[in-house]
Amino acid sequence: MRRSIVALALAASVASMAGGVTAQAAAGSAPLVVGEFAPFSGADAVFGPEMAGGCIPAVRAINADGGVLGHTMSCVEEDTRGDPADAVPAADKMIASVTNLVGALGPSSDEALPTVPILNQAKVPMFVETGQAAFDHTTAAYFWRITPADDVKGFALALWAHRAGYTRAAAVFGSDVGSQSDVPTLLTAWKRLGGTMVANQRIALDSSSYETEVEQLVQSRPQVIFTEVDPQTGSTYFSELQQLHGLIPIIGTEISLEAPWLKAVSGALGAGPTAKYIEGMQPYAPPSGPAWKVYNKTLRASSSQVPQPAQWSADPYSMTFYDAVNVMALAMLDGHSTSRSVENRYISTVTAPGAGKTIVYSFAAGKAALAAGHKIQYVGAGGPIIFNKWHNSTGAFEAAKFINHHLKLVGSVSAQKIASLSH
Repeated sequence: MRRSIVALALAASVASMAGGVTAQAAAGSAPLVVGEFAPFSGADAVFGPEMAGGCIPAVRAINADGGVLGHTMSCVEEDTRGDPADAVPAADKMIASVTNLVGALGPSSDEALPTVPILNQAKVPMFVETGQAAFDHTTAAYFWRITPADDVKGFALALWAHRAGYTRAAAVFGSDVGSQSDVPTLLTAWKRLGGTMVANQRIALDSSSYETEVEQLVQSRPQVIFTEVDPQTGSTYFSELQQLHGLIPIIGTEISLEAPWLKAVSGALGAGPTAKYIEGMQPYAPPSGPAWKVYNKTLRASSSQVPQPAQWSADPYSMTFYDAVNVMALAMLDGHSTSRSVENRYISTVTAPGAGKTIVYSFAAGKAALAAGHKIQYVGAGGPIIFNKWHNSTGAFEAAKFINHHLKLVGSVSAQKIASLSH
């Protein structure tokens, strides 16, 4: 049974009191723990392994360089199942039971609304992957968002389709919270660009057939489909579209560029049709540069803990989770404390640009610069991290296709164009 508002408030209060003990300072030389607070099961189960693809390489590199203030670091899985009803007790459990918890990766859009207040009250720095516009102007002091919000994503999808000359579009998005959070700004952006949204389908996930929905979509005569659905749903829906009427161009969110989705959908459609008709948009984080090289090398050396690590090499979310752990560690070093409240105050200090700052691309370089008395700006595998007053950092988007078993960049949408359209 889902919790009432009173029960949620009580849980938050208990979690906060439990978290207050571990927030002060890490005991002895025990490992400092980063909570991977994400779905490891359920419709969005890919989010968890994607997060581990960033967390594990980061702690590996940190530990190889002597750790933080006499402590090693580690990652611990906390499965939210992508459901608020499961995520709330998972947050309570993590805060109450994880010794030396110094921060969390997540929550995702699936469970952010009920759990961000709990983590914030417990003073747990959280590097979220939620894209919900509800957090664009958040006052939660422990909330940090490196990846773009969903309202930014909606504008990027619309701009990319508009650039291709499409005017009639259909939206096919899963009924889960994470997928639906993309839709409102997509609709707004498409209308501002002069386009017509001829269909807006809210799809129940993992049904055995979508023939009715496919027929309704075809009757609306779209030129392009915007989508975010899970792998099983995508393979079923689009294979039925292919069989019954033939494919049309499909532009998906970053989910459609992740290995499980591509494996399922290309297996159903075939490699040729997938390459021809499907594109995906994701935050622009090119797999190049000094920070990415350190990330990629450490990721590929983590195969004993990260299955098939190469699949996360060019994943912008794995990159930014890696960056988040480095930022936590450098913030503790700069603040000379493992206290979560002190760490939180130094997160923006080690990421913001500034005159006389030393730019560093790895934990090791940042640790050395801080030890030498320098102020630093960490620039990560995902690029510069520049938080606004609401702790949001955004950027450009890239479009990619899956060709010959590899993602190929086919274009990008600039942050300036997104900002212009959004205003």
